[in-house]
Amino acid sequence: MKGHWAKYALTGAFLALLAGCSSKPTDRGQQYIDGKLEQPLGLVNEPNAKGRPVNGRDFGVQIQQIQSASSGLYSRNTGTYSAIQNWLLSGADTRQLSQFGLNAYQMEGTDNYGNVQFTGYYTPVVEARYTRQGEFQYPIYRMPPRPRGQKLPSRASIYSGALDERYVIAWSNSLIDNFMMDVQGSGYVDFGDGRPLRFFGYGGKNGWAYHSVGKELIDRGEVKREDMSMQAIRQWAQEHSPEEVRNVLETNQSFVFFKPEDYVPVRGASAVPLIAKASVASDRSLIPAGTALLAEVPQLNEKGKFNGKYEMRLMVALDVGGAIKGQHFDIYQGVGPDAAHLAGFYNHYGRVWVLKAAPGAGQPLFSNPQNGNNGSLIIGAN
Repeated sequence: MKGHWAKYALTGAFLALLAGCSSKPTDRGQQYIDGKLEQPLGLVNEPNAKGRPVNGRDFGVQIQQIQSASSGLYSRNTGTYSAIQNWLLSGADTRQLSQFGLNAYQMEGTDNYGNVQFTGYYTPVVEARYTRQGEFQYPIYRMPPRPRGQKLPSRASIYSGALDERYVIAWSNSLIDNFMMDVQGSGYVDFGDGRPLRFFGYGGKNGWAYHSVGKELIDRGEVKREDMSMQAIRQWAQEHSPEEVRNVLETNQSFVFFKPEDYVPVRGASAVPLIAKASVASDRSLIPAGTALLAEVPQLNEKGKFNGKYEMRLMVALDVGGAIKGQHFDIYQGVGPDAAHLAGFYNHYGRVWVLKAAPGAGQPLFSNPQNGNNGSLIIGAN
């Protein structure tokens, strides 16, 4: 995962490719119906949006998971969660949020026109064995000791055998599968012995800077910018030699290590089990953990193209990511290949409103001292 769970977000880092604002593109769901916005989060009387959230039940389950897993996080946001649930039970009309004691703060988006970036991430399932055998030749490592103030070997050095095999915790049959799990930050491993899947959680990283493999392929002319997705990377890997794949992967010198655990729910940086499409990774300096969001998410067709329609979703910020900065959210899509398929396509834009129980006059929107801005974000009305 991201942050503590080190979710770098493949889908965030190499897909953060917004076209110039002057042309006002709309091919990825961009809208310009609210005019230019002047602040990161602006209080509005009511969102300029139609439709009701399609995932009210899943949002309720996500709130239950927060309550069970993190009493502190839940208590800091219980007023907001309760107000949202009452709003949902009463029909979830966006024009009535204030009647339930909720303020809506519209995000300005990556272009100051309200277009917030959405990417997606998921939890992969990797086939592996306990020992090196047959096609299972690609090591997955646990965190080795790290000398204070020093980096561990780079990805290229690790691929060349710089780490002792005593740090290997599994052998997979696919270097690209290992890389995908590396970038997602965690995954399930199927050892093929009939036992339950093992969860490989984030165990640390080597300290090298992250470099987008997607951007590398675009810069090399291997994949067109408009076609870039995780599927495109995987397809490229299938069509090229192991040596060529390794050469490209080594341009990202950052490397993630894992910690095997018994089968457990997927948890984000907040240590809360994640519900698919009801949780997101956010930049905590802007959107702290536990923040409730009302999002207008563009719908994609089977080829990953925007179909011209949107759906309203309620989500909670429960994860973080090295590539998730500012007006950008990574939506958790779930576990396995179907989730991977959708997560790999998302690099689109929609509108987002932060929902918050109405504070007293002059009170900060966020007062959690852990959020990176020390509770100093005070927002006025539009």
